[in-house]
Formats: sequence, structure tokens, C-alpha cells
Amino acid sequence: MRFSCAGNTDVGIVRSGNEDNFLVDHQRGVFIVADGMGGHAAGEIASDMAVRLISQEVGSLRGMSDKDASARIYAAIRSANQAIFERTLSEHDKRGMGTTATVMVLFSKRFLIGQVGDSRAYLLRHSELAQITKDHSYVQEQVDAGLLTPEQARTHPYSNVITRCVGANEDVVPDIYFGALEAGDVVLLASDGLTGMLEDDQLAKILTSEGGPEEWVHRMIADANRRGGLDNITAVVIRIESVDGATGEYHTSQAAAKS
Repeated sequence: MRFSCAGNTDVGIVRSGNEDNFLVDHQRGVFIVADGMGGHAAGEIASDMAVRLISQEVGSLRGMSDKDASARIYAAIRSANQAIFERTLSEHDKRGMGTTATVMVLFSKRFLIGQVGDSRAYLLRHSELAQITKDHSYVQEQVDAGLLTPEQARTHPYSNVITRCVGANEDVVPDIYFGALEAGDVVLLASDGLTGMLEDDQLAKILTSEGGPEEWVHRMIADANRRGGLDNITAVVIRIESVDGATGEYHTSQAAAKS
């Protein structure tokens, strides 16, 4: 598999600190976006812990079956959850902290995603953008129950209330997603600081414009800030150049930036 990738995070216009964290590991094909909560410092610590611990636990999935790979990423997220939760118990000023976690691993012409919270993964294929993950949020539950439309959910006063996160409770149940990849596919991982500012059609327009992952990440963050920058903004973009390799080896042409 050959791909190009980039990622970046920005504090936004309104917040004084950045509680988002991300990982772009092009050697292993591991990508993570985590959006911390619990106040400045605590939220930043939670998201940093999630990114570091999940990355360590995931390791490499090359050569694994779907079942074993799924179990590995599931366990990695739960392990990070336990470590963060234990820290909230031992440090008074960390009580209530937690984080979202959207984790994607590329392997054997496929992707595997582990999801907790409302950071998202999208797949752009043939210029059509589709959300892969489902938010663990109050408004998503209301949409599922038929009580809100997706349009109403975007502007609902409780749109930022999540129902599942990493670290807030003793255990957590991640959602796991699998999918095949094709040459030309683009995957976007994003915190709600991006998706809350830009509509799906606006994201798709950027991801189908001239340039590549690095330029697209920059444009998305800039546009989110122009539209208000109400939260920290994080985006990771992976463009699949080819999937014709039979060995599962990865080749990349772009790395990550972080500010």
C-alpha cells in the first residue's frame, strides 16, 4: 500500500489552550485524533495519554487477521481508558478528565478504526464523502430515536455533550469499524472543532481540490477558524495512492506537522 498523509492541530480562535492531540505514524500506518475534556491541562493530559498509550498498545497489525487486529485495537483503547481513569482517582485536579479517541490503522489493503466519543472518521471515494464512524453523543442518540434531524443536531445546545469517552469511567466499550481501501480514497480523522465548523460538503470540496494532504489540512483548519474557531481544531488526512502491494508494506510521501 502506498499513501500520503499529514496532520495538524490548532487552538482555534476562542479557546486559550489546546486539549486536542493527534498522531501520524506513517511507518506503522497508525493515525489517532483525541479531543480532551476536563478543563485546561487536565483535558490536554487525557488526550496526550490516550494517544501515547493506544499507539504503544496497538503496535503493528501487519499480518494479523481481522479478528486479532480488532481485538488488539479494542484492548488498546480499554487499556488507555483504565490508565486515565486511575489517574483521575489518584490526582484530585484530574478528576472528571477524559478524551475522545478515533484510531485508524492501515493494513493489508484495509483499514480498521476504533472509536470512542465524537471525533470522526470520514471516507472520500469518487468525490463522495461519507462518515464512517457514529458519534457517541446526546444529539446522535436523539437523531437515532427520531427526535432530532441531523440538521437540528448540528445547532442543538447540547451538541457537544458526549455519552462515551476514554477515562471517565472504569471501563469503556469502543466501536470497531473495518473497510476496504481503493486507490484514490481519502480518509479524514477530525475533532469536532473541525466538523462543528464545516459542513460535510465543505469538507468534500477541500478534499477534492488541488494539492494533497498537507494543503488540505491547512485549508480545513484555516476555514474552521474563519468560521469562528469555537473549539480546538485537529485534522489528519490520508490519501491512498495505490493498494497493489501484496506484502502489506507501507510507503509514504508526506509526514505530519504539529503546532
